[in-house]
Amino acid sequence: MSITIKTIKDLKVYKASFEISMEIFRLAKTFPKIEDYSLTSQLIRSSRSVSANIREGFAKRSYENIFHRHLIDAIGSSEETRTWLEYARECNYIDIKEFERIDNKYDLLTGMLFNLAKNWQTYNQLKEDESDYGS
Repeated sequence: MSITIKTIKDLKVYKASFEISMEIFRLAKTFPKIEDYSLTSQLIRSSRSVSANIREGFAKRSYENIFHRHLIDAIGSSEETRTWLEYARECNYIDIKEFERIDNKYDLLTGMLFNLAKNWQTYNQLKEDESDYGS
């Protein structure tokens, strides 16, 4: 089934990135105070950057190359977040089970971003498969 993507909230990848960013925020609040201006800050910033890049690119979607560049930036932010999660795991701020659960979500999110970047159609053809990108 195809749907027309009219707003950013029609993109499943945006919704997923926003939700996981909020999950990261709640998790990072439990880190020690000493990490406030380093690991905690970096982790929250990079996780929020994923959805921010998707949204900014979507706002400029009539310029396909610009939208594509923002999706690539979102992939980079997703992978950066995974690095900060590894640090959190190695510092024993999160256990291995929690790390793997969140890392798996980022693995899926990065895959969704790659697929969207690869398969996005021009602004005049905004139809996507519901199971991949739509609501």
